[in-house]
Formats: sequence, C-alpha cells, structure tokens
Amino acid sequence: MIQLNEVKVGDWVLARYEEQLKEGTVTQVDHELRQACLQQGDAEYWYSPEDLSPIPLNEEQLVRLQFQRDDSGGDAGRKYVRGPFSVVMYDAPHHPLLSLHYRDETRNLNEPIMVHQLQNHYHGMTNWQLD
Repeated sequence: MIQLNEVKVGDWVLARYEEQLKEGTVTQVDHELRQACLQQGDAEYWYSPEDLSPIPLNEEQLVRLQFQRDDSGGDAGRKYVRGPFSVVMYDAPHHPLLSLHYRDETRNLNEPIMVHQLQNHYHGMTNWQLD
C-alpha cells in the first residue's frame, strides 16, 4: 500500500486488480475520494491506496528512467547519472544508503526508496518530471 499523499501525477506504481499487479502511471489524484487514476496501456483506471504498491528502486528501474551507470568515479557505491542529476547507491551498512545529487543540492537517504519516491525527489530538486 502507498500513502495517497506520496503519489504525484507522473509517478510509476503497481496496481492490484483481481490479484494481479500491473504497472501504471499516475494521471490524477483525487484526495477527496481517496483514489488515484492510472494510465495502463490505452486505458485509465481508478484505484484506492490499498490497491497501490510501490516499485522498488533498483538498477533495472534506473535504466528504464534513462539513467546510465557511471563507473568512472572512485565512489564506494554504484553511480547512475541522468544529465546533471546523479544517484549513488551504497550497500548496507554504509550511511547514507543512497545519495541524490543535483547541482548544489545533495540529499542523503538512510533507507531504500521506491521509484515513485525517486520521481518525487527528482521533481523537487530539478522542477522537472522524471519519466
């Protein structure tokens, strides 16, 4: 389950319908009715937060989001770059576990995040949507 206040237009999430999970992109959020509308293929469907699940952030998802691995640095972690934005993922017990960097702003996170959370951090740091 995802908290509805975490979901923003453009976020990628999983939706459960008849015990199957399908990925979709959030197109609308109705806080009054407590539902999110997801684009899945050519159709849009409304889901309650109980039917929404996050997508874990991993290398496969970063590649889908058009990040490229950068092995040129001497960082202890794995660095992924998209333009001036970078994500460095470290193995536990390293602190921070994840470092997000854009120009003069760095956010160090001490727990794993999901794809929609990265999309929200990216938007907050760059004012652009990550899709």
